Amino acid sequence: MPLQDLTPQLRTRLNKMERAVGWFVFLATMLLLVGFGYYIYHAAERKGWFKIKAPFFTYVQSSAGLNRGDPVMMMGFQVGEITKITPMPPRDRHNVKLDFDVQDNYFRYLWTDGSYVKINAAGFLDKRQVEVTRGTNGYAIVVTQPVSIHTLDEARSLATAAPGHWQLAQDIFDTNSNLLFHAYARLEQVFSETNASLLATANLESNSIYIYDNTVNRNQIVASWDGRVRRYKIFAPGDDTAWLRAVETPPVSDQLQAMVGQVQAALPAILALTNKLTAVLENAANATSNLNVTIVGAQPLITNFTAISGELRGPGALGAWVLGTNAPFQLEQALTNANTLLVNVDTNLNHLTDQIGQTLDNLASITSNLNVQVQANSNLLWGISKTVTDSDTFIQGLKHHWLLRSAFKAKATNAPPVKTQPPTKAK
Repeated sequence: MPLQDLTPQLRTRLNKMERAVGWFVFLATMLLLVGFGYYIYHAAERKGWFKIKAPFFTYVQSSAGLNRGDPVMMMGFQVGEITKITPMPPRDRHNVKLDFDVQDNYFRYLWTDGSYVKINAAGFLDKRQVEVTRGTNGYAIVVTQPVSIHTLDEARSLATAAPGHWQLAQDIFDTNSNLLFHAYARLEQVFSETNASLLATANLESNSIYIYDNTVNRNQIVASWDGRVRRYKIFAPGDDTAWLRAVETPPVSDQLQAMVGQVQAALPAILALTNKLTAVLENAANATSNLNVTIVGAQPLITNFTAISGELRGPGALGAWVLGTNAPFQLEQALTNANTLLVNVDTNLNHLTDQIGQTLDNLASITSNLNVQVQANSNLLWGISKTVTDSDTFIQGLKHHWLLRSAFKAKATNAPPVKTQPPTKAK
C-alpha cells in the first residue's frame, strides 16, 4: 500500500517506529564499536603496545629452532619477543643476527655485569628459546634519560644552576688509562675543588663530557652503554640497538648426533665387553658342572657322616665310640681307685706330718740342751776346737809315716802339672 494512502494516524505511528529502529541501530553500532575498542585496548595492553620497549641484538651460530615472534623470557616471565632474524654477509665473522625487544620495566634489570642472552633448548627436536639473565652490578645497558654532550664550562654551569640533577654518562680516565670518575657520579662532585687536580689530568674527547639529567625521562630508549668507549651511546635513526653477549646451547638434534657418534665410537668396546662376559658365563657354567660332579662324589661321605652323627646322639656316645663299650666301667673303676688312693694319701700324709712334728720337737730339745751345755761350760768350745786341731795334726803325721804313706797317695789325673816359680833371691 503506498504511504500516501495511509491515514494520518498510521503515518504518525510508522514515523515513530522508524525513529525507534534508527535509534536501536545507532545504539547497537555504538556498543559494537565500544566493545571492539575495549577489546583492542586490552589486547594492546596485554601485548605491551603501550609500554616502552628496549631494542637489543645478539649474534648466534644458527637460527635453528628460532622464529620471529617467539617469546623472550626472564626469570620465568615473558618479557619480549624476537623481532628479526637476519643472516650476516658472507665475509662477516658472525653467522646470524638476532633482534629482539624487552618491555618496561624488565629492561631495567639488564646491567653490564651479569646480563647476557642464553639460547636454550625448549622442547623436542630443534625448538629453542631466548632467555635474558638479570644483571647483578655495573651500569644499566639502556636508559630513558636523554644523554647530551657539553664542554667542561657548560657542564660546570649546568651543575651550578641545578645541583643534584646532572650526572656523568661516561667513565673518565687519565692519560695513563686510570679511572678518575665513574659514570653516574654527580657533576658537583666532579667539579669540586678537591677533584680539580684530577680533572686537569683527564683524557677527554674534544674537551667534552657526556652527561644526563636524572629528572627527565622519555617514553623510549634514548641511549645504550658502549663498553668499547666506556660511555652511553646516543641512539640515532639507523644505528644499531643495544648489544648483549650470547651463550648458545647446541640444538637437540646436534646433541643427539654427538651422542650417536659417541655410542658408535664406544660400540667396539661394548662388543669386546660382551665377549668377555660370554667367556665368564661359560667358565661359570663349567665350574657349576664340576661342582655338581664333586657334590655327587661327596654323597657317600655325607652318608657316613650322617651315620656317625646318629651314633653320637646319646649320652656318653662319644666316649663309647672312641674308647669302646667297656671304657665307662673301666673309667669308673679307675676313678674309684684314685679316690681311695687320695684318701689314703691324705691319711698317711697327716700321720707323716705328725711324726715330722715330733722329730722337729726332739731336735729342738737337743739343740736347746746343747745350747744350755755350751752356755754352762764356756771351755767346751775351746776343748772341741783343740781336739779337732790335734786330730788334724795326728792325721798329717800318719801321712808322713813310711808304713802308712801309701794309703794317702793322690790319684793320678790328666790335668797338667802346676808349675811353681822358684823363689826370687833377695838382693
